[in-house]
Amino acid sequence: MKILVTGAAGFIGYHLSKRLVAEEHEVVGIDNVNDYYDVSLKESRLVELGIKKSDMAHLKGGVDGLNPNGSFRFYKLDLADRNRMEKLFEETAFDIVVNLAAQAGVRYSLENPHAYTESNVTGFLNILEGCRNTDVSHLIYASSSSVYGANEGMPFRTQDRVDHPVSLYAATKKSNELMAHTYSHLYNIPATGLRFFTVYGPWGRPDMAYYKFAELMREGKPIDVYNHGKMKRDFTYIDDIVESLVRLIPLAPQATDNDPVPARLYNIGRGEPVGLMEFIETLESELGMTAEKNFLEMQPGDVPATWADVEDLYASIDYRPKVNLDEGIARFATWYREYHL
Repeated sequence: MKILVTGAAGFIGYHLSKRLVAEEHEVVGIDNVNDYYDVSLKESRLVELGIKKSDMAHLKGGVDGLNPNGSFRFYKLDLADRNRMEKLFEETAFDIVVNLAAQAGVRYSLENPHAYTESNVTGFLNILEGCRNTDVSHLIYASSSSVYGANEGMPFRTQDRVDHPVSLYAATKKSNELMAHTYSHLYNIPATGLRFFTVYGPWGRPDMAYYKFAELMREGKPIDVYNHGKMKRDFTYIDDIVESLVRLIPLAPQATDNDPVPARLYNIGRGEPVGLMEFIETLESELGMTAEKNFLEMQPGDVPATWADVEDLYASIDYRPKVNLDEGIARFATWYREYHL
């Protein structure tokens, strides 16, 4: 199949693109390669996908695509660039679109809110319009566990009300779900939204807590532990995320008499929350370092716990995560030492 992966230089987008190329799909990856975090890490991911670093400087906003091996073509392109997004969809007949590009991060949304509406709302609208005007058979898009906001009932279920977000990032992700549902209703676009729960692993995002902790420990600096360590997260290893995504691609939602809109939502996580202090101790053990801990109050926009009810997803794709916390952190630590040390 011909598959568009947005955010291909990002954490999940890189891993998914690599898997799809290995399975001999024709993958078009786009990314604006912004400086929200270390650009060199994004470029290194692209190198792993076959893009020569010497060629990256010549990319001019989607005008020229790099196609090193025939299976993966990359464009430096911003989702919010309406004209170039229209041209991309017009010139390339995608079978599948996997939208993983977004301005990520809860805390950064307090500092730079406009980046979130431009990428996550305007950019997503351009994706929906591209799907509407071409024969895309399945749109898969990233939502977030952040949409559950201050919900206290655990585990979080996709049937729960999610109309009380506690960050602008969460609000934009909820808007994606509403927009996708509307386009599915109006134009019969099969759409699957995925509420990701704390994805971690090699080639991860430096703004995520586990990566920041590793960096600070390496530099001999204290780590900030919010809510005095009384936090829980449903940590999900990247390989399990990618396996789930690959299995979802051929499962386009179908309209039925009971549910006439071909749109579905799933939680995508491990379904086993882990205490933050346990997570830190595992990371310390695998890195062979001990962190000096700076215990702080809860931060604005944050929540004390996440826990995914994932039974609907696992029933649909016949797959449950296989990588436990100890193994996942060990794999991250091995990669981290090879990449940074």
